[in-house]
Amino acid sequence: MSLLLNILWIIFGGAWMALGWLIASVIMAVTIVGIPWARAAFNNALYTFAPFGFTAVPRDKVTGQDDIGTGALGVIGNIIWLVFAGWWLALGHVITAVMLAVSIIGIPFAWAHLKLAGLALWPIGKTIVANDRLQGAVRG
Repeated sequence: MSLLLNILWIIFGGAWMALGWLIASVIMAVTIVGIPWARAAFNNALYTFAPFGFTAVPRDKVTGQDDIGTGALGVIGNIIWLVFAGWWLALGHVITAVMLAVSIIGIPFAWAHLKLAGLALWPIGKTIVANDRLQGAVRG
């Protein structure tokens, strides 16, 4: 079922938003200073290309320990990301979600875009986990 949903997702706007994430990743990598954000944006581009069957979760919930992206520096990194790239990626997801929500068939895709809009605003410190591994991966 996830494969079918991901194929439909790509056709109905997922590819364009994944391209937006990829462009943000390349821009961040070119600046050299933005390399830490480039990696997160690239991972989210892959997730945006095929989101069904996967979930973004806080990395510390998976590993059981804090790291540089889940602590205070991660918050600062997310604020910088929000100002320079996060708001326009989130806006793209919200606009696409509104257009898809007009039809009943598009509502599941609209919901996925809204979840990705939240990720676009605050991506640092998150990891992408397959849904079949989610229960065992996330620690209380």
